[in-house]
Amino acid sequence: MNAAIIAVFVGAYAAIAFEHPVRINKAAVALVGAGLLWSIYSLASPDTAAVQRQLDESIATTAQIVFFLIGAMTIVEVVDAHNGFEVVTSLVRTSRQSTLLWLIGFTTFFLSAMLDNLTTTIVMVSLVRKLLARDKDRLLYASIIVIAANAGGAWSPIGDVTTTMLWIGGQITALAIIKGVFAPSFINLLIPLAITSYRVGDQPIVAPATPIDSGRSIRKFERNLMFVLGLGVLVAVPAFKALTHLPPFMGILFGLGILWTVGELLHRDKPSEEKSRLTLAHALTRIDMASVVFFIGILLAVATLEHSGLLAALASWLGTHVGRLDVIVMLLGLASAVVDNVPLVAAAMGMYGMAQHPPDSFLWHFIAYSAGTGGSILIIGSAAGIAAMGLEKIHFLWYLRKVSGLALIAYLAGCAAYILQYQLLG
Repeated sequence: MNAAIIAVFVGAYAAIAFEHPVRINKAAVALVGAGLLWSIYSLASPDTAAVQRQLDESIATTAQIVFFLIGAMTIVEVVDAHNGFEVVTSLVRTSRQSTLLWLIGFTTFFLSAMLDNLTTTIVMVSLVRKLLARDKDRLLYASIIVIAANAGGAWSPIGDVTTTMLWIGGQITALAIIKGVFAPSFINLLIPLAITSYRVGDQPIVAPATPIDSGRSIRKFERNLMFVLGLGVLVAVPAFKALTHLPPFMGILFGLGILWTVGELLHRDKPSEEKSRLTLAHALTRIDMASVVFFIGILLAVATLEHSGLLAALASWLGTHVGRLDVIVMLLGLASAVVDNVPLVAAAMGMYGMAQHPPDSFLWHFIAYSAGTGGSILIIGSAAGIAAMGLEKIHFLWYLRKVSGLALIAYLAGCAAYILQYQLLG
């Protein structure tokens, strides 16, 4: 069974990686792969009831992430419909790409720590669309956003789902993870920024043409209100989670309902044709559902690796044959570029006990950094990467050629910085 699961997963992964030459949409491949993997797992399992329970668990986990993704994407579309991003783009005064790159990188890094890497990626990629006209420029910026968002999420207890898992599990505490992982994460950001800004040099920013007026009369008050409210909803989600102990998707859906209600009240006296373009219902039609479906397929496919025990077996094999914790964690980080970091961290949490490795020890902080930033090495290695891949149509091979090497250097530099910091400061 395991050999068949591995073969199907590798085949599906290769088809996704070579989507452009194969000319089959990655969402279709992900769904076929998920269907085959679960079918093989179910047919080979003697306890179909247990498989059904595991599938239910995976669907629940996947649904939470998908609901969150749909909610965040819809909020961004509503803000965009009201020209809300003009609030930010009007503040950008630079005409040089290198300067803009640093602004985008730093903003993404710190915003990701306050929100999370997935939401931040959606917001920042949408913003870059308003600033840059050329596809090749937006692809580069979107890739930097992925690296910056993952780096920013790694040092915050609410910035990445894996750090949140470790935080809730008691392996890390909020202040300690910030103190321990901020410097390595910052280095992970600085290296790609420095190299990429050097490459773009003094190239001018080619801004999109001013759109022809489509009849939308957006008052300044409406624009500012929907921008502030939309961003406020996104920022409030971590606080909602901390206060209610409910999963983030409930916070984003709750905020979406508030935003929808305010929009209905704001535009209730407008003509129906003008109002229809500004409603949340219209924003839902603008979401890239193919990317959402791809997200569902890839998460369900990876779930079979977890439930079949392959990830746990990998962790045990590493412990037996590698031994050194720092090398094991670095390898786990590299593995998170291929498979989802959530089951990898879950396997590590189950493999190492709190008695041997107490809260805020070397192991847990290093796992937070490695799992959070290792996913940047490949475009499908993180939720942020998958979101950017869908929003800007980033091809796997393009990212592999142009960005993966840079992300790998940054990842290894951050690993070295963390180990050195631990040795010096303890």
